[in-house]
Amino acid sequence: MDTQGRRILLGRVHGAFGVRGELKLESFTDPERAIFRYQPWILRDAQGRERELAGARGREGGKGLVATLPGIEDRDAAEAMRGTEVWVPRSALPPPAPGEYYWVDLEGLRVANVEGVDFGTVSHLFSTGANDVLVAQGDRERMIPFVTPDYVVSVDFEAGLVTVDWDPEF
Repeated sequence: MDTQGRRILLGRVHGAFGVRGELKLESFTDPERAIFRYQPWILRDAQGRERELAGARGREGGKGLVATLPGIEDRDAAEAMRGTEVWVPRSALPPPAPGEYYWVDLEGLRVANVEGVDFGTVSHLFSTGANDVLVAQGDRERMIPFVTPDYVVSVDFEAGLVTVDWDPEF
């Protein structure tokens, strides 16, 4: 599987915290503090400009994480970071546990049902809170609950195929 160059969105800066350059940071990792384990970060601002940064530190705040970044030393500099996304190369993350998947690794795989009907490829996934949903884009878009083994029967990275138990008419 080619994960070269692929990136994972791990968090987003929501603005300044206090007056000394600390930032309010939303983390998509579980647990939240794990975001600091995966560095260097690739910071992408709202205009799409990117820069690499190492040495971020953080702590738990009342409503999420509070981060300190090298070079951000006052409230104005911290506020200017609002909306910045925190990305890391896919290669920076540990291998997933058996039966678990990084969404980015599933994107682009072919999707077919158990009868062999081609549903196209995995466009993306999203979470509903109750479960994750796989979006297959082919002759049309299909949203399939990512529930194993009920609907997602198997994921075969070598074959590049996700097999689903799903009615092609649905």
